[in-house]
Amino acid sequence: MSRMPTAINLHKASKTLTLTYGPNEVYHLPAEFLRVHSPSAEVQGHGNPILQYGKINVGLSSLEPAGQYALKLTFDDGHDSGLFTWEYLEQLCLRQQELWEDYLGELEKAGKSRDPSESVVKLML
Repeated sequence: MSRMPTAINLHKASKTLTLTYGPNEVYHLPAEFLRVHSPSAEVQGHGNPILQYGKINVGLSSLEPAGQYALKLTFDDGHDSGLFTWEYLEQLCLRQQELWEDYLGELEKAGKSRDPSESVVKLML
């Protein structure tokens, strides 16, 4: 069974979502990390994930509860279609380093960049 955070804080300046589960359990999830791991069909591709790139500058505009089971995150690039369930958010917290390293590896393998200006240059070559 998934746990619901005891505190949720959106830090727009640092583009970070902080989830607190207990006094010694605080996780800082960058907006870019959340954006590229969105549970939306646009990102997850109905079982065939679509690599997101050029999202280094993305921030979180807002968040709102979706019933008692999830958060709806709105990103400043307009993406807002994924519902982050408590279970999914907890997995992102617990597996953040592993998931981030996998993502960076996929970017490198695809010849893509976190920087949108670099991605455009590579596409034009």
